[in-house]
Amino acid sequence: MNNNNETARRAYWTEQMEQGYAMVEMYFMRESLTHDVVAIGRAMNERGWALQIEDCFRTLEMQRQLGRKPAVFDTILKKCIWELGGAIPMPELMFRRAIVLTANMPKIGAHMSSSAIDISVWRRDDGTEVWRGYPYLEMSECTPMRSPFVAPEFIENRLTITGLMEKHGFLHFPFEFWHYDKDDAAMHIVIGNPTPCRFGAVNWDPRTNEVTPVENPTVLLNPLPVIEQEIAAALERARS
Repeated sequence: MNNNNETARRAYWTEQMEQGYAMVEMYFMRESLTHDVVAIGRAMNERGWALQIEDCFRTLEMQRQLGRKPAVFDTILKKCIWELGGAIPMPELMFRRAIVLTANMPKIGAHMSSSAIDISVWRRDDGTEVWRGYPYLEMSECTPMRSPFVAPEFIENRLTITGLMEKHGFLHFPFEFWHYDKDDAAMHIVIGNPTPCRFGAVNWDPRTNEVTPVENPTVLLNPLPVIEQEIAAALERARS
C-alpha cells in the first residue's frame, strides 16, 4: 500500500474517532457549581438560547497532552512565527504564549481545578450559533474577549453571554472568549484578589469519587525542553 495513502487513512481514522469521542464524552464539574450552571442555562432558555458546554474538568495528563496536541501546538507555533514576521520562535516565547492558551501549570489552569467551563451558545428556534466572530476553539488575535479585530455585533454577543455568566458568579477569562471560571486562582489573579481561593487543582478518581489536591501545582506540565522538542516536531510536520 502506498505510504502516503496509509498515512491519510490513519489520519482520517484518528480524526473520526476523536470526533466520535467528543460526541459521547461526559463532562464533569464541582457539584457546588452545577446549580449556577443550571441557572445560567435557564436564563439563556428564557432568551431563546441554549447553553452548550464544550469542556469542564481536565486531569493533569489531559491538560499536558492538550498542550502538545499537534492541532493546538502547531496553531500556536504558526501564530508565533507570524508574530515574529516569519522567524522561528525560541522555546521561551512559545512557553509564554502556550501558558495563556493551554494553561501549562496546574495552579493557573482552572480546568484542572474543576472550576471552569468552556461554552458555546445556540438559538433554540433555528439551531444556529449565537455567533461570537469565530468558533470554539479559535487561537489568534481575535481570541481575546474584546479583540478590536472582531466585528462590534459579535463583541456584543460575547459580552451579552458574559453578562449572563457573570450574573451567576463566573468570571470571563479576558484572553479566550469561550472560557469562564469561578472561585479559583485564575479568577483571583484577574480581579486582583490576594486572598486564598476556594478551588485549586485536584486529582479525581472517578471510580471512588475521591478528590485530592495536586501536591505541586506550580510544576510545569510541559517544561522548556519538551516545548523545544515539540517545536522541532511541528516544523517537521510542516515540511512533510
